[in-house]
Amino acid sequence: MFFVALSATAMSQSDNNARIPLIGETAPSFVAESTNGSINFPADLGKSWKILFSHPADFTPVCSSEILELANVQGEFDKLNAKLLVLSTDEIKSHTQWKKALEDMNYKERGNLKISFPIVSDNKMIVSKKYGMIHPATNSLKTVRGVFIIDPDNVIQAIYFYPMNVGRNTSELLRALSALQTATKEYATPADWKKGDDILVTIPPAGAIDNTKPAPEGYYRESWFMLFKKGSID
Repeated sequence: MFFVALSATAMSQSDNNARIPLIGETAPSFVAESTNGSINFPADLGKSWKILFSHPADFTPVCSSEILELANVQGEFDKLNAKLLVLSTDEIKSHTQWKKALEDMNYKERGNLKISFPIVSDNKMIVSKKYGMIHPATNSLKTVRGVFIIDPDNVIQAIYFYPMNVGRNTSELLRALSALQTATKEYATPADWKKGDDILVTIPPAGAIDNTKPAPEGYYRESWFMLFKKGSID
């Protein structure tokens, strides 16, 4: 999902930081303070998958619900070797107060959740501009609602943007991350794919493209242009 419209003016900005870095590009690096100390991104996160999850401000209700949901499934991201990094345009003092308020909640009667991932301070909007999240015409913070999924080689693999009044879906982030880790040059994941589902074949094995014969064992066709492999791959 990538719901962003860039105006001709925005695309012609001489400052490359005004645009959103695209899928396949190297994630912009930065050094910033966070609730876990100074962060040198992406170097400090090593050879892991990285998810940069941004917010326009602290103590906003939708963003607060998202932070709590991320904390609730932190273990699932850990299993997928993914490091979470939350960014907000407020200062560290505000971040610390927000974090404490969230950890003191009993959200959805789950008890107190620990927020172990860092919340980065971007009060000068340096990172937000590097990732194209500040509208170049208005300098509005309303567009600082992005998610960037970055692979272990620090290449951007997926981008999501949401408006301020629509909460993001942590289950979809986990599903997309799992799909990105599953897909290869030979295989792709179909719509609504989940771990363990059958996968599409993009480079058919020998003999599989002969539609006059049954599909090889372990494969099946929905049509001549849709070959599936039974079961997911590790």
